[in-house]
Amino acid sequence: MSTTPGTTPGTPPPSQALTADPRPGTAELTVQEGPFAWLRALGPRGRRAFAGAFGGYALDSYDYFTLPLSMVALAAYFGLDSGQTGLFTTVTLVVSAVGGAIAGVIADRIGRVKALMITVITYAVFTVACGFAPNYETLLVFRALQGLGFGGEWAVGAILVAEYSTARHRGRTLGAVQSSWAVGWGLAVIVYTLVFQFLGDDLAWRVMFWTGALPALLVVWVRRRVQDAPEAAAVREKSAEKGSFGAIFKPASADGPGLLRTTFFAVLLSTGVQGGYYTLATWVPTYLKTERGLSVVGTGGYLTFLISGAFIGYLTGGYLTDKLGRKRNILLFAILSAACILTYANIPSGANTLLLVLGFPLGFCMSAIFSGFGSFLSELYPSAVRGTGQGFTYNTGRAVGAAFPTTVGFLADSWGVGGALVFGAIGYALAALALIGLPETSGKELL
Repeated sequence: MSTTPGTTPGTPPPSQALTADPRPGTAELTVQEGPFAWLRALGPRGRRAFAGAFGGYALDSYDYFTLPLSMVALAAYFGLDSGQTGLFTTVTLVVSAVGGAIAGVIADRIGRVKALMITVITYAVFTVACGFAPNYETLLVFRALQGLGFGGEWAVGAILVAEYSTARHRGRTLGAVQSSWAVGWGLAVIVYTLVFQFLGDDLAWRVMFWTGALPALLVVWVRRRVQDAPEAAAVREKSAEKGSFGAIFKPASADGPGLLRTTFFAVLLSTGVQGGYYTLATWVPTYLKTERGLSVVGTGGYLTFLISGAFIGYLTGGYLTDKLGRKRNILLFAILSAACILTYANIPSGANTLLLVLGFPLGFCMSAIFSGFGSFLSELYPSAVRGTGQGFTYNTGRAVGAAFPTTVGFLADSWGVGGALVFGAIGYALAALALIGLPETSGKELL
């Protein structure tokens, strides 16, 4: 019988070596190599948590994109200018900071799974409500309230999965969760293309919002099948600072390093990355229709390249987060994302084929930078305030970053949407600067 050099008969080769995982709720033995080792290493409970977080974030994305995709129809229906339509995104992202902070505290105090269900129900209910809005002001209020759930879902889901993940695979695992944003985005584009093809614009935008009821089905499954990571939950329950805002703003002292510095730079990082991202996510559909003259089907085709790049970018960024480290991955793609924006926004008129081709690297780079966020922010905070810290920093950055798409909206009337898009590159420069104040956390186990 032949054997692999260096092994004895009956012993699996190193590429299939099995390693015991002592964490409760994980598989007793997990395969440590191969393209899906990260998924096997989660164990049965962890894989269910992954499915819940993946589905929640995909549907979060779907509900978010019902607005940008319907923006042109909404502007025509309510007679809005660019500044008013940009305000939709601003209120969503600003209120999401409140929702994210609240969801983080709830996740630390009553558990990750319960908080996940609350956030999903919230964003689903108010997305549907948007479809019944009789006027601009009401729609603005409903969209703001949708932001409460939208803001909390990602942070809670990411922490739930991070606490099941090993340090070795956490970047890839959370990158895979992050890739669900592209899945939800793609689903929204498909529905948008069909709805706006067969219905008049005055009804189609309402139908888009009504389809936001889909997440209710996920909540039923999560309630029955998903549990918090037992070991992390036990550690959290013993802490007196569980869910404390004060703890994440505590300065360094003789008693310890404190978390104030971490919180400040994590907010700055989130602001830069999300300012750049939401500038593109909000305005690219409008840019393609109004300045490049594309039809609904044409816009959907161009967005397919952008979204395909985004999906692969999330997965690639997750892999590189584990290989290069959290900070190097973010820095690399901050530089590349800024370069892509500047190139994309300055393509000559008539060169729509080039616009199509460049959509792929644009989507790739602006998504790959997010892949490390779930692992990086989770590793920056201890279990007792992990939800509070991640929920606050990620969503405060999202709220402050909301100024970027609003600025584009007001500049669009004089600069054009394409010209104003370059403002998003400033966000990525800010993100690169923020890395100076944050530690590298690769290899850190979570308790």
